[in-house]
Amino acid sequence: MNLTTAAVVAAMLYALWRVFRNYVVAHPMDNLPGPSATTFLFGNIPEFAGRQSWKRLADLAETYGPALMLRGVLWRRLIMIHDPKALHGMLVKEQEFLQKGLAPANVLIVLLGPGVLSTRTGQHRRQRKLLNPVFSVAHLRNMTHIFYSIAHKVKSKLQAALKSRLPEDGTADVLDMNGWNGRTTLEMLGQAGLGYSFDNFAEESSDEYGDSLKLFFPTLNNVQLFPFVVEKMSYVLSVDAMRRLFRILPFKELKRLMHISDTLQRRSQEIIDERKEALQKGDEALLAQVGEGKDLMSICLKANLASTDAEKMTDDELLAQTSTFILAGMDTTSNALSRILHLLAQNPAVQDKLRAELLIATAGGTADLDYDGLMNLPYLDAVCRETLRVYAPVDATGRVAAKDLVLPLSAPVRGRDGVMISELVVPQDTVVFAHFQASNVNRELWGEDAEEWKPDRWLAPLSAALENAHLPGVYANLMTFSGGVRSCIGFKFSQLEMKVVLAVLLTSFSFELTDQPVVWNSSAVIYPTMGEESTKPEMLLKVKVLR
Repeated sequence: MNLTTAAVVAAMLYALWRVFRNYVVAHPMDNLPGPSATTFLFGNIPEFAGRQSWKRLADLAETYGPALMLRGVLWRRLIMIHDPKALHGMLVKEQEFLQKGLAPANVLIVLLGPGVLSTRTGQHRRQRKLLNPVFSVAHLRNMTHIFYSIAHKVKSKLQAALKSRLPEDGTADVLDMNGWNGRTTLEMLGQAGLGYSFDNFAEESSDEYGDSLKLFFPTLNNVQLFPFVVEKMSYVLSVDAMRRLFRILPFKELKRLMHISDTLQRRSQEIIDERKEALQKGDEALLAQVGEGKDLMSICLKANLASTDAEKMTDDELLAQTSTFILAGMDTTSNALSRILHLLAQNPAVQDKLRAELLIATAGGTADLDYDGLMNLPYLDAVCRETLRVYAPVDATGRVAAKDLVLPLSAPVRGRDGVMISELVVPQDTVVFAHFQASNVNRELWGEDAEEWKPDRWLAPLSAALENAHLPGVYANLMTFSGGVRSCIGFKFSQLEMKVVLAVLLTSFSFELTDQPVVWNSSAVIYPTMGEESTKPEMLLKVKVLR
C-alpha cells in the first residue's frame, strides 16, 4: 500500500468513525430543538453559505429559542445559544474548557501567527497582560488628538471633492462612505497601533501592506475548505509544514491567500524593526515617529524589555500581533460606522438631533472635544450603543468543548420530545456558538420593540429584566464585544474611533439615501453592498457640505 492509498484509507476510516460517534451514538443534547439537517455529509452548513445567512441565524433563534442544535460536517453536533446563563457559563465560568480551538483560530495561527485572537489559556493570558495598558482609558486619552488629526484630513478631502463637483445650488453628491470609513479606520489603526501611516488621503493611494490587509478576509472567504483542511491538518502537521504545503498546491486563490499572508508577515517584521530602531535612539526619535511612540507596537516592545523572560512575548508573537490588531479592528469598526451613517440617512430626525448635540458641544464644529467630553455626550453614546445592539458587526462566535461539561440555562427549553431541558450537557468536541445578535434583541430582556432601532431607549433606565440577566458582555449589557477573558480587548479603542469620526463628519456634512438599496451581507464581518447582485463592498450615500 503506497502513501497516497494509506492516506485515503485513513481519511475514510476517520470519517466513518466521526459519523458513527455523532450519528449512531445518541446523546441527551440530540433532544434540543432545531431544524432538520440539509444534507447527511454537511448537515446544516449549506444553509449558511449565502450572503444573507445572518438572517437565517436570526430566524433559527426566533423559531427554536435560546438553545438549539444544528449538525455540521460529518454530523458533528453544533449547539447555538443566546440564553444569558448559558452564555455566562460558556464565556466566563467554563472558558478554560471551551477553548477557542475552532477552525478560525487555527487559520489565524497559520496565516498570521500566534496572536491574541488565536492563542489559548496561559499564552493568551500572558499576551493580554502585556497588551492591556495600550487599550486603557488613560492611554486612549493621550491618543485622541491623533484620531482627530486623521478625521480632519478626511473631512478636508471630502469637502474639497464635493465642492469641486457640486453645482452652486448645493445639492448633494454621491460618495462611497463605506470606502472612506475603511480608509479612515485603517489609518487610525495604523498610526495608533503600529506607528505606521497607510494613507495620505490622496486620490490615488496604494500601500502594499494596507492592500493586503483589505484583501485578507475576502480572499479567505474564496478558499471555502481552507478552515476545515487546516483544522484537520493541525493534528499531524506543524504550522511551518502547513505553510510550505499551501504555497506549492496548484490552487489560484490559495496561492493568492498565501502571498497575502507572506506580505503581511514581511511588512510586519519591517515595522517591528523600525520601532526597535527608534526605541534604541531614545524618546526624541520616538516622538518624531508616526504615533509619537504611543502606538501599540512601541509600547509592547517597551513592556517586553521590562518583563521577565517568562512574561515576554516571543518574536513570533510580536509579529502576529501586528496584523492581528489591524484585521480585528479595521472591518468591524469601519462597517459599524457605515451602519450608523446608513441608519442616520434613513432617520433624518435622529441625524438632526445628533448633529445639534455635536454642534453645541463643539462650538459649531470648531473645537475638538477631549476624550471625556466626547464620551459624555448622551445622544452620541445612545446612537452608538443602539447601532451596536441591533446590528452587531460580528453576529456570533464559536468554541469547541475540550471536555464534557454542563451549561445551565436561565429558563428550561422544550425538547423535541416535549420534555423540558434545564441544562445543556455538552459532549467533548462539540462546537458551541454564542449568538450575539440574538442576545442583543432578546425580547424578554429588551421588550417587545427589541428589534427596532431606537436610540432614545438609552436615555431612560434599563429594564429590571436586563439588569437581572447578568449578561457576560463587557459593554453596555450587550454581547457585541463578547465577554470573559476572550472579550474584545479593543472595544474602547473602537468606540473612540467611531465617536471622533462622527463628531467631525456630522458637523460638516449631511447624509441622505440614494435611489439604490443598501444590502447588508454575511462574512467574517457583516458588510454593505449596493443591491443584492453586487459583490463589491460599498455604501453609496448622498453627501452635502454644511460648512
